[in-house]
Amino acid sequence: MKKLLSIAFLFFALIQSTAVSAQDLLNSANLSAINIDFLSDIEIQKVRSQLASSNITLEEAGPILSAKGMPAAEFEKLKARLGTTKLTTTGGGEPENPISGISLREQEKIENKKKVKDSLNYLVFGSDLFEKPILNFEPNLKMATPLNYILGTGDELQVSVFGVQEFSASLPITVEGKVIIKYVGQLSVIGMTVEAATKKIKNAIATVYSTVRSGQSQVSVSLSRVRTIKITLIGSKLPGNYTISSFGTVYNALFLGGGPAKNGSYRNIELIRNGKVIKTIDIYGFLVKGNQTDNVGLKEGDIIRIPSYTQRVTLEGQVKRPGIFEMKPGETFQDLLTFASGFNEFAYTGSVNVLQKNGKEMKIRDIKAADYNSYQPRFGDEFTVTKILDRFENRIQINGAVFKPNQYSYSTGMRLADLVTKADGLKEDAYTARATIIRLKDDLTKETVSVNLAKALAGDLEHNIELKKEDIVTVFSILEFKEQFRVNIDGEVKKPGTYEYQEKLSLNDLILQAGGLTGSASKRVEIARMIASETIDDANPNKVDLFTIEITPENNEQAKNFVLAPFDVINIRRMAMYSKPEMVSVTGAVNYTGKYVLATKQERIFSVIQRAGGLTSMANLYGVKIKRPIQSKQIEDIETVDFSVANSADANTSEKLTKKLKEEMQYTIIPVDWKAVVRNPKRSANVSLLPGDEIEVATFNESVKVTGNVLLNSEIPYNGGRGFDYYLDAVGGADAKGWKRKAYIIYPNGRAAVSHSFMFIRSYPKVIPGSQIVVPEKPLRKPFTIGEFATVASVLSSLTLLFLTAFK
Repeated sequence: MKKLLSIAFLFFALIQSTAVSAQDLLNSANLSAINIDFLSDIEIQKVRSQLASSNITLEEAGPILSAKGMPAAEFEKLKARLGTTKLTTTGGGEPENPISGISLREQEKIENKKKVKDSLNYLVFGSDLFEKPILNFEPNLKMATPLNYILGTGDELQVSVFGVQEFSASLPITVEGKVIIKYVGQLSVIGMTVEAATKKIKNAIATVYSTVRSGQSQVSVSLSRVRTIKITLIGSKLPGNYTISSFGTVYNALFLGGGPAKNGSYRNIELIRNGKVIKTIDIYGFLVKGNQTDNVGLKEGDIIRIPSYTQRVTLEGQVKRPGIFEMKPGETFQDLLTFASGFNEFAYTGSVNVLQKNGKEMKIRDIKAADYNSYQPRFGDEFTVTKILDRFENRIQINGAVFKPNQYSYSTGMRLADLVTKADGLKEDAYTARATIIRLKDDLTKETVSVNLAKALAGDLEHNIELKKEDIVTVFSILEFKEQFRVNIDGEVKKPGTYEYQEKLSLNDLILQAGGLTGSASKRVEIARMIASETIDDANPNKVDLFTIEITPENNEQAKNFVLAPFDVINIRRMAMYSKPEMVSVTGAVNYTGKYVLATKQERIFSVIQRAGGLTSMANLYGVKIKRPIQSKQIEDIETVDFSVANSADANTSEKLTKKLKEEMQYTIIPVDWKAVVRNPKRSANVSLLPGDEIEVATFNESVKVTGNVLLNSEIPYNGGRGFDYYLDAVGGADAKGWKRKAYIIYPNGRAAVSHSFMFIRSYPKVIPGSQIVVPEKPLRKPFTIGEFATVASVLSSLTLLFLTAFK
């Protein structure tokens, strides 16, 4: 009955409304134009609160919303955003979170605050403390209830009796501050601590339960639900009244309010209780030291007042945490450094620059390190910590031919020999006749000082000069003065290339470095040597000197004794006759298929087939051919050809054509007239073979294949008395696209023959067994347009007129 009255009341409220409002959706008179997608999360939360306060679900309110014109699709959207969970309410009818006890209004403020970043105070130290949802200072409601917790209206106690007698009940504290225990009566517990209330309840129960008095049963009292309290925030980003858990603290309330407002203080926050300031909160204690002594618990009716700040200063530059800081009277610049976590590693700590404001004009002041503990920042001061100087106080360097080239510390009176000793002495290749010192003069220009290093190390003070800071000493190496020479070896060695030249390098030494001679190396070696001369000898036409020597594995004395010179070029020649056996293959209708070595320099097909046992009885004498592999250079040439076709319907035509040609052009076909070869092996028909050739002998086939643009692609049995037209007619002739007069025949040995015409008489090539007749497609011809026809007619008429005029 109560639920029906609630629905009726909501329906009446909807009727009284006259406009659609996103802020008061359920009280709108006309919902036909509502768009749920335009409602914010806060507005949806308010709809949820209204439903909960009316004690109805969205399904129960559905007919009312539909009657007010809400489309079914929008109702489904609202249902998806709200869900169908029924909210619990507090005693005052305000929806709350059943776990934390915080009202939905406070949660709305929290959610709204999370979405708005403080763009005004982001440089103020501590402003980001209340922008992190994770650090919300929310009390832990799952911990054991403190014994000194003061009970009040809204708290709920869980009382249990266990043992011989058992009893359990949840006892809310009434507005009169009492709990009602069955069979025991009413007990006043308001204002008592949990510990005192527990003793009182146990004593009262013992008067009714005898086993409790005798100790056979025990009594347990715990806090099952905490009350909420109302507090007020003034001077925060979101000021107002808040309902929070009775376990709530000052920092928790400040988080809900978003922290101090634009000009709010972080160090003089007042907690007012019963009209008196009982605590002044300084948040810097928590930020700097993690001290939470100011984070005290709140009570009903407490007021947190955030006044405006009194004094702020700015600290920027080389500190760990630059920003704007609030200062209290009596605090010094050293305290300010503590708030900023001190100088960073690049800070110049000797002095700090401060820009002061005296009400009329600005003033610059330098604060020395000795005054950090005494200088008290003034209102509006702007401190700047600069970087350390880009220079060294006591640096000196040594480079070059010493064992430990590096930077070293400089001390007054240090000499050159002392620095060499610090660098662990000179290397063996050190050039001791001279060392240089690059020195920075007083006017910051550089000068070079040269000394005799050997004399300096011997103690000669003229050369063992006294060094200055920032001096750069360079000890040279004799290897730096030597030119790097090279020699080159090419030809029949295992590792031809360029090698470093050393004095007294012999030809034999170089051959060993190159991995030795290959098996094809000739005994002839040629060495080319450059001609070096101070003058040009016009009588000598040679650009280089050539040396020719002979070496063998058994006798390489000449190589051992021939000493090379810088930039020599050595060529190891190849033997005149040194070629590995090369092979061809024979497949098809021969007696012994397989691979055969070319026995002579110009071996021909006839001799190889004879070595293969000759042709079998099933061999097609018209089907002997040679497949010769294409060289890789020819395949590369195919790839560079542009096969693109203008206005082609297929964008991949060029690529496909190239790919097809590469697949089909891996080898070339050489037709062989075997009958002519047999009649006279000395004729040119007896083709000479090359390495890699494949001789293919086809098996005799008594059919003729007809393909291309014909009505039926087929194979027709061979008929010796029939010609070309017979086989073409046997497959139905050429189709509409067939180009008969361009038809051709491919013979079994790969040779092709085309038709010919003479005096309007067309003759077709002879057909033999195993042949293939191909009828190509007619090319597409673009018909004459009217304009082209008119042009031709005009030309013809002009020529006719010209001829008539000439004859006249």
